[in-house]
Amino acid sequence: MKTTLKLITILFATLLMSCGGKEEKKKEGFSYEKKTTTEQPVKKVEIIPASKKVDLTNKGVGPITSISLSTDINQEIATHGADVFKKMCTACHRPDKKFIGPAPTGILERRTPEWVMNMILDPEGMVKNDPLAKELLIEFNGSPMANQNLTEEEARAVLEYFRTL
Repeated sequence: MKTTLKLITILFATLLMSCGGKEEKKKEGFSYEKKTTTEQPVKKVEIIPASKKVDLTNKGVGPITSISLSTDINQEIATHGADVFKKMCTACHRPDKKFIGPAPTGILERRTPEWVMNMILDPEGMVKNDPLAKELLIEFNGSPMANQNLTEEEARAVLEYFRTL
C-alpha cells in the first residue's frame, strides 16, 4: 500500500510538473476575427486601349493641317460618304463595332477631324510617324489600314458620314 501510494504521488507530481511552467505556442488556424492590415492597397494601373483613348489635340501627320466643320451636317455629302464607306471600308470596319479595324462611331469625340482625314488619306505615313496610329496598329494585331487612294473630297465625305454615326 505504501508503494502504491508512493507511485501515485510520483505520478501526480510528474503530471503537475509536465503541465505547468511552459508557455504554449499558439498555432495559427481558422479564426472568425477580422485581421486588420496596415498595408496600403496596390493601385491598379488601368491600360486604356488606343481605340478608346481621347486625344483632341493631335492632328496627325499628312496633308490636312486644318479643317473647319459647320455645326450642321451636310446630308448630301454624308450620303456620298456613306456610299464611299460601304464600297471601300466595310471589308475591315463596321460602323458600330470593332472588327478588323476600329468602329468609326463616335470617332470625332476621340480624334480631331484632321487626324481622321490624315488617317484616311495616308495610313502608311500615319503609322510611321504618329504615335497614336502606331498604338492602333498594335491593338489591332498588326493589321495596317489599307490605303484606298481616296481623294480629299471623298475623305471629307467619309468624315461627314462619321458625324452622322
